[in-house]
Amino acid sequence: MTDSSSFFRWRPHPWHGVDVGPNPPDLVHAFIEITPFDHIKYEVDKTTGYLRVDRPHRTSSLPPNLYGFIPRTYCGRRVGALMTQAKGGDEDPLDICVVSERPIDRAEVILNARVVGGIPMLDGGEADDKIIAVLENDIIWADIKDLSELPDSLIERIRHYFSTYKSLPREGSPVTVGEPYGREHAEHVVESAIADYREKFDHFITA
Repeated sequence: MTDSSSFFRWRPHPWHGVDVGPNPPDLVHAFIEITPFDHIKYEVDKTTGYLRVDRPHRTSSLPPNLYGFIPRTYCGRRVGALMTQAKGGDEDPLDICVVSERPIDRAEVILNARVVGGIPMLDGGEADDKIIAVLENDIIWADIKDLSELPDSLIERIRHYFSTYKSLPREGSPVTVGEPYGREHAEHVVESAIADYREKFDHFITA
């Protein structure tokens, strides 16, 4: 018999209706918007919670890993203050890239991800960090604790994707990608994004 206390009558909003994770900032939930097989940039619609077509990818490169966001996070003033030259956060949920050994070819899934590091990105002068995590129970990557334990080539592939995914030949990129950082700073970014979210939305969620 189904326990009605754990059943949502309506689909919860993936940003506001899903917990941040089992043990943040170490172990978080990731809501996946894009897979490495997607030629289209999808993004959660902030009003409905469903995936909306944002745009076709402008270049031939595809995301090198699962890509989405951490629920109940918000890149506001605290996240912006952690990045030199940022005028603030990008006012979106905190992005996360999840590494898994087995290909996952569908989006709109929720998974447990262990935070191991991140990549700082400035987009239009706003902080747009990309947290890097590994699938919690992954056969190959589950024991990784810090970004330094991942292959350099994998990190460079992620950095290259984000440095070029908005650019076209003969056009400059509107983003600046910095040097990767390890787990300690990444967890600080996650904690700041949780605090920014609570400041921005908690009075709406609990009202």
